[in-house]
Amino acid sequence: MVRAVRAGRSVRSVAMEYGVSVGTVAYWVEHARGQRLDRVSFDDRKPGRAWNRIRMNVEARILSVRRTLREDSVLGEYGPDAIGLALQEDSSLEQLPSRTTIYRVLERHGALDGTHRQRRPAPPKGWHLPALAQGQAELDSFDFIEDLKIAGGPLVSVLTATSLHGALADAWGVEHPSAKATLEALTDRWRREGLPTYAQFDNDTIFQGAHQFTDTVGRVSRLCLALQVIPVFAPPREHGFQNAIEGFNALWQSKVWQRHHCPDLASLVAVSGRYIIAYRVKTAARREAAPNRRRFPKGFKLNLNTPLKGTMIYLRRSDDRGNVPLLAQTFPVAEHWVHRLVRCEVTSPISASASTPCAAVTHITSHCFARYLTFVPTSHFRGSHERSINAETLSRRCQTSVQLTLKLAR
Repeated sequence: MVRAVRAGRSVRSVAMEYGVSVGTVAYWVEHARGQRLDRVSFDDRKPGRAWNRIRMNVEARILSVRRTLREDSVLGEYGPDAIGLALQEDSSLEQLPSRTTIYRVLERHGALDGTHRQRRPAPPKGWHLPALAQGQAELDSFDFIEDLKIAGGPLVSVLTATSLHGALADAWGVEHPSAKATLEALTDRWRREGLPTYAQFDNDTIFQGAHQFTDTVGRVSRLCLALQVIPVFAPPREHGFQNAIEGFNALWQSKVWQRHHCPDLASLVAVSGRYIIAYRVKTAARREAAPNRRRFPKGFKLNLNTPLKGTMIYLRRSDDRGNVPLLAQTFPVAEHWVHRLVRCEVTSPISASASTPCAAVTHITSHCFARYLTFVPTSHFRGSHERSINAETLSRRCQTSVQLTLKLAR
């Protein structure tokens, strides 16, 4: 602004260009009168030092102690905490500076070695499933809170459930967690509330089935497939995918388990039921905006011997060799695709089979597309299988990843 006025433009035209008042332009023109622009201080603050700013000799002492600690300290610590402890031994200081003051002194003089933690925005809800992230589908998450000790009574567990978009919560108390009890709870919930598109679980054998046998599908997965609900299994030892249900678990424990003394399981179930009702009233607005749920089929009866039909999704992370463990087997993805998330879609049945199964992997990044074909001997598979592998980016933030599709024909 000052440069423009000095070039001959009017104060009013400069004020209109920069969107400020005429008085503001006039103030800064007068502030810089008789000085070169590169020597003018345009700081919008009062001249002089703040009344509560630490004295210069104390600042120098802080910097001196930091240098001493950095070079001679046995512990090798020279941060604000270590400097504060060292200054306590200095009797010449009338008042010890606080930790925040020491940190600001170090920051002001550029004496900070570490960098500020960079916090990136969280990905959208359900980013690992495109329809879920776009709000076109609903996902129910299930988990167990295990080994809750009732005083003078047995250990009990609580099966919890919540939906990602609608926050449709449920909780069932059981003495002995089992797949059978889980089937009854899921059937009861979906009969009352309707069917979601996805149902997400962890990798517990109650949900997934036995881990020691190849190509094993548990009871819970069979229930989901019979109801045309896609079961999704979160990757082992990964954070984030189960945040919705883990957050509700923590809320339930703090608001129900820790607040009420329940002498038996029946009283715990009663207290939990009252809390679930109140929680649903609180989150009613979220359910109104959530995707619609499908109706539960009339006269449905689960037959565990029915041939599988549908899709199951396993979220996995590849190992240091680019292999993915799945269904008690190991599937090669790519040698350079190491320690990256993979979405494995297991589809059954498939009408065609190949004498020599072909595994095709397409890696999609923000820069290039590359396709690799890997031929696996037929003897590697049990029975008649065809496995085709396709890939797409899992993350909407350009996180490099791959989708693995396994099609089983039996």
